[in-house]
Amino acid sequence: MYAIIDLETTGGQPTQDRITEIAIFIHDGEQVVDSFSTLLNPGRPIPFYIQQLTGITDEMVRDAPHFHQIAKKVVQMTEGCVFVAHNVRFDYSFLKKEFADLGYTYSRKTLCTVRLSRSLIPGQPSYSLGKLCANIGIELNNRHRAFGDAEATAILFDRLLKISQVAEAPGYEAAAPADKLAAVDASAPSGRPAKQPTARKVAAVQQAIRTALLPPLITPEKVASLPQEAGVYYFHDEHGEVIYVGKSINIYKRIQQHFAVDYKSRKSLDFKNSIADITWELTGSELVALLHESWEIKRLKPQYNRAQRRSVFPAGIYLRVDENGYKRLYYGRADARNSEIPIIALGNQFKAKGFLYHKVAKYNLCQKMCDLYKTTGSCFDYQVHRCKGACVGLEPPDEYNARVDEAIESITYEHQTFVIIGQGRRAGERSVVVVEHGRYLGFGYIDETFTARRFEAFKDVIKPQVDNKDVQQIIRQYMRTKHKDKVKVFA
Repeated sequence: MYAIIDLETTGGQPTQDRITEIAIFIHDGEQVVDSFSTLLNPGRPIPFYIQQLTGITDEMVRDAPHFHQIAKKVVQMTEGCVFVAHNVRFDYSFLKKEFADLGYTYSRKTLCTVRLSRSLIPGQPSYSLGKLCANIGIELNNRHRAFGDAEATAILFDRLLKISQVAEAPGYEAAAPADKLAAVDASAPSGRPAKQPTARKVAAVQQAIRTALLPPLITPEKVASLPQEAGVYYFHDEHGEVIYVGKSINIYKRIQQHFAVDYKSRKSLDFKNSIADITWELTGSELVALLHESWEIKRLKPQYNRAQRRSVFPAGIYLRVDENGYKRLYYGRADARNSEIPIIALGNQFKAKGFLYHKVAKYNLCQKMCDLYKTTGSCFDYQVHRCKGACVGLEPPDEYNARVDEAIESITYEHQTFVIIGQGRRAGERSVVVVEHGRYLGFGYIDETFTARRFEAFKDVIKPQVDNKDVQQIIRQYMRTKHKDKVKVFA
């Protein structure tokens, strides 16, 4: 049994939007045997652009039932059924969220008619419901209304079942999509194939159920080929462009998690539907995977990566020692006009200033000594007894500098020049990550028999990379974990 379902909603995010209309068609594998549809009161205003799209207004749903009033009927109608929809993750995620809000876990096997259509009617210019129905001769009335879209999806699903039943006919595999549809119509006088369930029918539908969580353009074979090893992976669109870069210690498991998560927004659905291919690079080391991912995101600037796309860090935190021996932190530009090397590079001077304010407060430093309070006398914190008087020479430099060192240590490495030797991509290989004078130089690979006492020997085997705030943070955080890598320190 199959429950073909379509929903209309107040927006594209299940976490905050609600259902305004639901339609369900029950198909027994041969024909539609039951149906149900109703408007729903979402308990909130319907945005104007949604009203324009669907034609559903606040006035229309004012006296409609709330979801909890029809929830039992939805459960009963779909019990034991496969949940079928066009872009099934959208409708399924919204229903799961509505039930979760009621304290009920709604769970069904799912089947996506987009994926099944791509499998059985390949070569269509578009697999959106409206365009696909127009191309294969299915009448779609009341577009963007739940009943109209669900009815068209039910007809499409019925058509797909028929195609799968005649799939073993001679010449079927080589036939054009239009010829396949014609074969369906000619397979029985009534237009319905004789009841001869074939292995192909079972295989096509069951595979669609098993792979319902996958993006429509990704095959099960591609997922099965993914390595269960550490590395960086790339999602490509139909044109081969990289649209997302990720990393994991187990690429196969991580990508399975990507595909299993519930749909969160229209953007996340568009992202998933855009994935046409997956490639990867093994790194062996988790740290190298983290660093390489950061580099690739900045290099490729993928459409669906946001956190690490910045490749230029024009501001930073610096250190100088004044004529009285006080160590003074300050913020400023981090570009060619400043020859000093920053302790940490940041996105802009506003962020650098905020970062420095945080360190001043945490380590009880002087705002004036950090160029955050402009005055010829004492700073404001000294006047309210929060500063110990370094700004007026009352606190000895060694005492003040000790706290400055603590602040610096919190944003730098324990050692300034070192090599991290970790797992390689294959047996007998080791990865190396090189840091010199607090700056990340890059990573590379060596044979496990490699021996070197000179730091320069490690620099010779790495692929040069760019140092920035992100990689500094990656290395610092990794060093604080219970990793099993060897750290070789140089003076």
